[in-house]
Amino acid sequence: MPGTETAYQPTDRTVPTRSRDRAAYDRDLVHAILDEAYVCHLGFLRDGAPVVLPTLFGRVGERLYVHGSTGSRPLRMAGQADPGLPVCLTVTHVDGLVLARSAFHHSINYRSVVVHGIAHQVTDPEEKRTALDALVDHVVPGRSADSRPADAKELAATAVLRLDLDEVSAKLRAGGPHDEPEDLGLPHWAGVVPVRTAYGTPVPASDLGPSTPVPGYVTAL
Repeated sequence: MPGTETAYQPTDRTVPTRSRDRAAYDRDLVHAILDEAYVCHLGFLRDGAPVVLPTLFGRVGERLYVHGSTGSRPLRMAGQADPGLPVCLTVTHVDGLVLARSAFHHSINYRSVVVHGIAHQVTDPEEKRTALDALVDHVVPGRSADSRPADAKELAATAVLRLDLDEVSAKLRAGGPHDEPEDLGLPHWAGVVPVRTAYGTPVPASDLGPSTPVPGYVTAL
């Protein structure tokens, strides 16, 4: 049964040509990297040329969902193409700036996921609502239950794409710089500058009633 194995199976497209030791296929690791990201990049071909769009996404089990206007080009193409729209979806976290003694060995510490597959337009109303709730909760867990759901007009104006997690890989780098032995005596600082995401104090909308409290799921971010 798909999704029951602990790891995704490597394919020709998910095995990197360089730094193969950084590739990983563990299912839980892939899910964790995806779930921590807010924005993905969706790549596809349009009129024979590559297009890459940043967009929000949500995960439900072994499926990713992205959404947009019904007039959006990739969403229209996925609905018209048979069997669907070939895409490549990626997410990346930058965890640190790696400064080496030589310019050549500068790098970053990162965690990334690449997903290859066929995107399909979601037509089932129940799956569409589930997908849209997942998109909202992916940004702020618990928010979908604490906001007005989309009405019929809004649902009609929104299209959703589904991409199964089948051909998937993660790639990671951690640790310090890898300088050449002959460069270790150079008088240049070397090390890692950590990069972290930080949340600020929630700012209420200007028209929010003063008696409306900040939800616990917001203060917990």
